[in-house]
Amino acid sequence: MGGITAYFDLDGTLLDASSEKTLAGTLAKRRPWRIPLGALMWTLGFAGNLLRGRAIYDAARNRGHFSLSNWSILKQLSKELVDSTLSKQIPIEALERLEWHREQGHRLVLISATLMPLAQAMSDYLGMDAVYGSGPKNMKGILTGSEIGWEVPRRKGKVPIVKADANLQGHNLADCWGYGNSHADSFFMAITGNPVAINPTKSLAKVAKANNWLIMSWKM
Repeated sequence: MGGITAYFDLDGTLLDASSEKTLAGTLAKRRPWRIPLGALMWTLGFAGNLLRGRAIYDAARNRGHFSLSNWSILKQLSKELVDSTLSKQIPIEALERLEWHREQGHRLVLISATLMPLAQAMSDYLGMDAVYGSGPKNMKGILTGSEIGWEVPRRKGKVPIVKADANLQGHNLADCWGYGNSHADSFFMAITGNPVAINPTKSLAKVAKANNWLIMSWKM
């Protein structure tokens, strides 16, 4: 086993904004007819997820509001948003930390529950070595709003992805780093040897302090 990977969450960690809300808002402005449709489909998705026994956190993060969107349009719009807006909402401390890891010869991985086109665009801008986001393997055609068949790096779902990635690289997770800002990130952070809480929510701050994790503040 050799080599070290630093795993980074996106929203609230490397980015002082909600990437997917920015994408959804921009899409709605360009296609106003999507607002009532998106609201309806999100509500149906939320109710359906609750009936299937999902936690409120997961149920509320369904992709109903992107129903009938085209993957190719989302890819194009994601790149535009990163170049014009989101790149300006990356704290300087985040960029400095990425550079610090590069100087150590560490591999950089972005792991986010945001839609894959947006995660990929952010990864490209930040110069990450690999990226994991939400979406199916074949991102073609129209979104239905369902996540069936998708890889979704959300909450505990990030854990098997990080484990598989480290194993593929031959990296010992005890040597690796994990960066996140919320309790939802604490699950994947806890399996790394060097977890770092960035602008932590109260729940994550409690976990970080109890386990003596490093805490940093990155703000615009």
